Amino acid sequence: MTLTHTPRSDVDLFSDEVLVDPYPVYRDLRDRGGAVHLSTLDIWAIPRYADVRRALADWAGFSSRGIALNEHVNRMLVGSVLASDPPFHDTLRAVLSERLGPRAVRPLQAEIAARAERLVDELVEKGSFDAVTDLAVTFPFSVVFDLIGIPDDARPKMLGWADATFTVFGPLNERTLGGLDAIGEMFGWLGTLQATDLKEGSMGRDIFRAADEGRIGRESCIPLLAAYTSAGLDTTINAIANAVHLLGTHPDQWDLLTADPGLVPSALNEVLRYDAPVQGFGRTVTEDVEIDGVPVRSGCQVLLLYGSGNRDERRYPEPDRFDVNRNPVDHLAFGYGTHACAGQALARLEAHAVLMALATRVRRFRVGEPVRHLNNVVRGLERLPVDGLVLR
Repeated sequence: MTLTHTPRSDVDLFSDEVLVDPYPVYRDLRDRGGAVHLSTLDIWAIPRYADVRRALADWAGFSSRGIALNEHVNRMLVGSVLASDPPFHDTLRAVLSERLGPRAVRPLQAEIAARAERLVDELVEKGSFDAVTDLAVTFPFSVVFDLIGIPDDARPKMLGWADATFTVFGPLNERTLGGLDAIGEMFGWLGTLQATDLKEGSMGRDIFRAADEGRIGRESCIPLLAAYTSAGLDTTINAIANAVHLLGTHPDQWDLLTADPGLVPSALNEVLRYDAPVQGFGRTVTEDVEIDGVPVRSGCQVLLLYGSGNRDERRYPEPDRFDVNRNPVDHLAFGYGTHACAGQALARLEAHAVLMALATRVRRFRVGEPVRHLNNVVRGLERLPVDGLVLR
């Protein structure tokens, strides 16, 4: 049944205040309806779990051509794997999946676990560390750069580049404008690379090999290389940092994990549900659609709020309670359907390895006051001091 009124809100989802703590705002949006018109941006917010998942499953009706909330970036992204639909998307995605799919990354499990154990041993020996800079950033960097084969001279700038890759998907605000400069620098540097600049046998070298074999166009190499990098860094960094923060502020849940490290996969799923690293992406509606009785016209842009859907009380009982036994395997943090995160298998391997290394070595730890990092799309931390370690 079509509603006689349109749910509306004048909230600015990209203000500093909302980015610091978006969850009360998300609840208000869910209470208003399945589709809520945001007057500040003239777009529709989709805040409920079932509607977000349904839209993600319908790539034809909700096109990724509108993944960014500003036209400047959407024009830049034409032809990229993130902003394309099948069948072209599937061609590009296949190249990523060859090396990032679950079967492809499984042989890396032992080496990734060993790396995590070495790093955690070093940090534990120090007695205190920063969970963001010393752990959540350092570990994915050590893995991803070797796998992709990118030259070491990019390391000092790659974190900022990966952060900018996501923040420019927001509206054309100050964060987006600052990110555009970094994105230009990144693509300028990537554009200088040839296959021979990347390590033999690396994921990056395979992209150029796919072009040589005619499976993709040469013009797709650099965007795919950028996609590899962003898929392997920012979401993983923030998932690990968020996990340490949540487990440090919920010591009863950490006790459950140390008592049974087999809960690590369930705990990570709960971290991803409770505080999704990627809070949402845009889509463009390609035909008239009705969402919870609200008509949304063809050509309108919608914002699929993963972070809100993951806290939807219609899907998860007591959604604001952090529970490592919940195991919400159906969370939206990695998206769903055709555009589900290509790097999620690698991200899981890395996060599982870090949590397992911590859970088998540390009985208790204390986290200090976190410093929140503000990004239009990604939710994470800049700093999180850890001390008070009690070893097992």
